[in-house]
Amino acid sequence: MSTKSRNRERQTVPGWVSEGTHIRDPLRGRTGIVQLIGEFEDPKSRLIVQNAVFARPEGGGVEWVVEDPSSLERG
Repeated sequence: MSTKSRNRERQTVPGWVSEGTHIRDPLRGRTGIVQLIGEFEDPKSRLIVQNAVFARPEGGGVEWVVEDPSSLERG
């Protein structure tokens, strides 16, 4: 594993968003439940994102990483 430092980005997450919160992601047109807020490394750019929001459709399905947490709406 390389010790080279990677670019990091910190996203701003609205105060009302936490694990278990129902959200609507208007950029993807999806609704779901926040599973985790944590660090994510984009596999394409290798950019490390702090405070990334991971969401999954209610009842199960494919998880996604919210592109811009500041755009989230209450679901």
